[in-house]
Amino acid sequence: MSEPTTYEEFWPEYVRAHQNPINRALHVVGSLTGAALALRGALSLRPRRVLKGFAVGYAFAWVGHFVFEGNKPASFGHPLWSFRGDWEMLYRIFTGSMDAELAKHTAAPTEPVSTTTDGAISPDIAVN
Repeated sequence: MSEPTTYEEFWPEYVRAHQNPINRALHVVGSLTGAALALRGALSLRPRRVLKGFAVGYAFAWVGHFVFEGNKPASFGHPLWSFRGDWEMLYRIFTGSMDAELAKHTAAPTEPVSTTTDGAISPDIAVN
């Protein structure tokens, strides 16, 4: 698969990298906790606390990827798209639409099927 050039191309890859429910739960906890800590740091004008908020958020997510999902976090290759994906995933989890996204982007591709001249089914002949 080629490298995505837009967020819309990246999103299906992001979804496939977040199939494990424990990983997704860790993303929820990490993102919300990290955002709260970062906001608290920003409001108190303490930049180090803002950074700690991001560190906490990513720590939860990375545990989810390395321990439960068994893959590399998308933030390593596409940090901004990954950050946006985290919040889109949270939105979809809270609105109940994440399962549909998972089904849509993790469904196994189907082979084209046609019949031969004798009526037998041949999965290796594409139907045009």
